[in-house]
Amino acid sequence: MYWYEDEVKRLEKDGLNLNYTPETLFYGSSSIRLWTSLYSDFAGIKPVNLGFGGSTLAACVWFFERIMTPYHPKRLIVYAGDNDLGDGRHPEEVFIFFQELAVKINTRFGSLPCYYISLKPSISRWHVANLFRFTNGLIENEISKYGNNWHFVDVFNKMLGPDGKPRPELFVYDGLHLSEKGYALWKEILNSYLSGNS
Repeated sequence: MYWYEDEVKRLEKDGLNLNYTPETLFYGSSSIRLWTSLYSDFAGIKPVNLGFGGSTLAACVWFFERIMTPYHPKRLIVYAGDNDLGDGRHPEEVFIFFQELAVKINTRFGSLPCYYISLKPSISRWHVANLFRFTNGLIENEISKYGNNWHFVDVFNKMLGPDGKPRPELFVYDGLHLSEKGYALWKEILNSYLSGNS
């Protein structure tokens, strides 16, 4: 986990220098970190971006206490697990990491409203799309057993076109990270869950 150290130190430093009290924590991998419009997209719920590039769900578990120390949020939004599968981990391993993260969140924050954004379908990882679907199914089923404070936010199906494949306009050149249109769709989907309409 040492290769994440510089980014984690940056997040720790940033957390000490905020000039407002965040209500909503966005935590996870580069799909969170690169969300440049996040602060304006969710200005009404006072977000803070706690994404760190290339991070896995395993890394989110590992660094959880360090990164979360300054915060007492009203809600937590997570996107991670994509890179675990991209690195060759099995869905069952990712599922175990999710369970571990859920335990840490419950221990730290109690019954805080939590939103887990499903693993996205991407062009560059479409050859292992079935692993992503299976992992999403494991996590969605697990969340259904939790209290009403947990929500599974399905972005996977809404990012597919009529041909059943990822919509190219939702991604930048690498076919992995989201474009402005991709983030606009995530904003729309996530807001429907935050407002209780999904």
